[in-house]
Amino acid sequence: MRFFSEKERMMMQLVHQHGGDLDAIERKYGISKTEIKDFSGNINPLGFPKSAEKALAQNLSIVSTYPDKSYTSLRQAIAKYTGAKAAHIVVGNGSTELISTFIQTVHAKKSIIIGPSYSEYEREVTLCGGTFTYFPLKEEDNFSINLTALLEALTVDVGMVIICNPNNPTGSAFTTLQLEKVLQHTKKTGASIMIDETYIEFSDNLKEICAIPLVKKFDNLFVVRGTSKFFAAPGLRLGYGISSNQGFLERLKTNQDPWSVNSLAAFAGEKIFSDTDFHTTTQELISKERKKALDELATWKNVKVFPSSANFILMKLLTDKITADGLYEKLIQKKMLIRDASSFTFLDEHYLRFCILLPEDNAALLKELKLWIE
Repeated sequence: MRFFSEKERMMMQLVHQHGGDLDAIERKYGISKTEIKDFSGNINPLGFPKSAEKALAQNLSIVSTYPDKSYTSLRQAIAKYTGAKAAHIVVGNGSTELISTFIQTVHAKKSIIIGPSYSEYEREVTLCGGTFTYFPLKEEDNFSINLTALLEALTVDVGMVIICNPNNPTGSAFTTLQLEKVLQHTKKTGASIMIDETYIEFSDNLKEICAIPLVKKFDNLFVVRGTSKFFAAPGLRLGYGISSNQGFLERLKTNQDPWSVNSLAAFAGEKIFSDTDFHTTTQELISKERKKALDELATWKNVKVFPSSANFILMKLLTDKITADGLYEKLIQKKMLIRDASSFTFLDEHYLRFCILLPEDNAALLKELKLWIE
């Protein structure tokens, strides 16, 4: 582990880039964003659920009314979908708002972030005036957690721990049993835990890695999810968080803007969480295509691939013929957008990440990758 200076943190904020910025790609390369196959954004290739799309089209008049300030129906739909209690659920303007509000509410002087991971965590901690340490997931462990080392790092001066599960960009995941041990330990030391489950609905082993069942038992836990990835709705800006700490939930709501979820998003949320056919179809597609891609990549001599519980795959180039940035440039000319993962902490120019799309798209990407790697 290491601490980062203020200068280093500012530099990291400059170099970290998000996947899926199609407007920037369109401007830079002169390629219409509608023509690009986006393997960088980690969004469900099936698109927004048709049932919700139809219902929204028939109820656009709800924009003329304020949403229910307590979002009772929406929280009940989320409760049914997740198994959590409605009283434990808070909703927000995307998971990003809830992540930011959680970090502001806890306002820890020192935090630990499990990394490499999503750059917004470090940004928000820094904006709140806190310091952070990255606890590294190591390549030699396939980026799985060394639980003993983590517990040793969680000393009494650590006020907050941030975990992405499954982790972006590695695809690795804590088990629920491991998370429980972390929570037992931090309950004694006084740290709050945020677990970002943005990608968990794509997992084959959701029940073995989900933290929501732990919410009732541990009031120092906040689980956050969004709808951008699994429900292909980044423009909806709908997220939700789950905690049994009523005092914390009230402070969080106080720190939020009123009506942070608009009427259309609240209405759509009720529909998407109840569309079980969409949930099943997505999980079956991602599971099958992820396995197919991992099996194919395992036969290549010039790459190392890592197990994934998410809808994306991290791979490492074992050749000096080309870098991740070089592959990015080659593939964008083919109107395929991958993620050069070198901007993630602890990773370098040998790492790239791509998400699972439709079967024909995945086959086309692997064919192009093989031309330049093997």
